[in-house]
Amino acid sequence: MKDISGKSIIVAVTLLLMAVTLSCTTKDPETIRLGVAGSHSGDLASYGIPTVKAAELVVRDINEKGGVLGRKVELLVEDDVCKPEIATNTATKLISENVHAVLGHICSGATKAALGIYKASKVITISPSATNPALTQSGDYPNFFRTIASDDAQAKLQVDFTLNVLQIKKIAILHDKGDYGKGLAEFSKSYLESSGKADIVFYEGITPGAVDYSAVIQKIKTAGAKAVIYGGYHPEASKIVMLMRKKKMDTVFVSGDGVKDNTFIKVAGEYAEGVYATGPQDVSKNPLYIKAADDHKTANNSDPGAFFFNAYAAAQAILNAFEKAGSTEYNAVSKALKSEFIETPLGNISFDKSGDAIGVGFSMYKVQNREYREVK
Repeated sequence: MKDISGKSIIVAVTLLLMAVTLSCTTKDPETIRLGVAGSHSGDLASYGIPTVKAAELVVRDINEKGGVLGRKVELLVEDDVCKPEIATNTATKLISENVHAVLGHICSGATKAALGIYKASKVITISPSATNPALTQSGDYPNFFRTIASDDAQAKLQVDFTLNVLQIKKIAILHDKGDYGKGLAEFSKSYLESSGKADIVFYEGITPGAVDYSAVIQKIKTAGAKAVIYGGYHPEASKIVMLMRKKKMDTVFVSGDGVKDNTFIKVAGEYAEGVYATGPQDVSKNPLYIKAADDHKTANNSDPGAFFFNAYAAAQAILNAFEKAGSTEYNAVSKALKSEFIETPLGNISFDKSGDAIGVGFSMYKVQNREYREVK
């Protein structure tokens, strides 16, 4: 062991005193607070939890690089169970916690219920999955952005595919009476009617959470529908499909991103085979998509769930907008979102004047061998 000289001791003590002085006079900068709101429990948790996982990964990477505007990013996660009446409480709580932006909500109805609260406080909200067109197209919510295409585009793809690819003309339309499901169904109905090629033999709303849908299934069968276009989520879709198949009905089932979730396949099992559903475009060859998927696998020992990549892109976009704007001020950040492009797992995206993402769209998928595969 070497002897330590008196000079060395003096230097060491001086450095220690300087460090203590700096630590007493310098405070950590205020964090950037990003709210994450969505369905984190209940039947639709499989839609909301992937958004939390995406936000965690994006924030981890950004904080490791020094954060945003020299400040660490903090996540404030709140559950709305995809229910509008709870979403308002969720939004109020996040506002009380002084969030700078919100990633979410997940379901269109819950999103709509919460948006006015965020708007009043000038808080930007960016959803990975709320597809109801009016959320952007009405002009009522200038604080709203999304990293997924809207239901009018989704419905158009469903209708074109059913009429022109499947060559089916006798069609039943069902929906779950919610903002998302009914809106999607109404767009499908409108496109079918304007096509001049279709015969809508049945149109009806169902009650979410019902134990038995035998009556509506019988009506579809009696009407002679060759296809069902459904607007709603996977819990009801799985029950309907299972009933149809158990009744030996070969009626084609076409739905949207509310059904394009692996939970639907797990619940419906063998009866899920052959079901069609629209969902975000397949961008799995994008290197950033591959990295995000690998990071999720490493962190959670599982593959990403529904809307994970849309949420990942949304988190990237809002944090990038803070950096480009040089602040968290509402108008500056809104301008940055609409003028700056950012490379994400979805591709190079920005947002139009309404808040819709530029550079994203939908593809058609089919359940084959217990997984959704893109229909080329």
